Amino acid sequence: MGGLVQLLERVCVEAARALSASGVGVSLMASDGAHGMAAASDPDTARIEELQFTFGEGPCIDAAAGGRPVLVPDLTDGAMLRWPMYAAAVLDAGARAVFAFPLQVGAARLGVLDVFRAHSGAMSRPELGRALALADQVVTTLLDGQERATRTDELDEAFEHRAEVFQAQGMVMVQLGTSSQRRWRGSGPTPTPPTGR
Repeated sequence: MGGLVQLLERVCVEAARALSASGVGVSLMASDGAHGMAAASDPDTARIEELQFTFGEGPCIDAAAGGRPVLVPDLTDGAMLRWPMYAAAVLDAGARAVFAFPLQVGAARLGVLDVFRAHSGAMSRPELGRALALADQVVTTLLDGQERATRTDELDEAFEHRAEVFQAQGMVMVQLGTSSQRRWRGSGPTPTPPTGR
């Protein structure tokens, strides 16, 4: 089985197909400000995803900060005022709409699933439902990847490739109150994080 990055890339490709998107990206963000693009459906989308961190603005940043989806069905309608540098660069790259879905478990915010389209227009209700389900799938993939990392050396290569992604993932596990030996399962008492360093 491939590493976590490859699993996230597969989810991005699947999401792009399911949502009639030109591309999908996943970025991880921690409460202390650590962030990074984790995976994308293709290299062009990876570049667009990274622009939000380059400029420090965009739907991904807002969705992570607010903990709710940021839906922009037409980047030419108000986005230039809200995110002047990001919107100009993304429009130049060919995107016309972007939909950002926060990745979170309870109050712990892990990152954002971004869906880009080369045409303007809102997502239909069924597409919104699929996007939310895919965001949940990314959260599960992240949490499962953390569990596998404690049992195998499978993530060594991916870690070397995108170290900040896994630093953010570790910070997420601390936010969730779990150790590397125990994954949050959504039921029962929250484990106490280890004390001392």
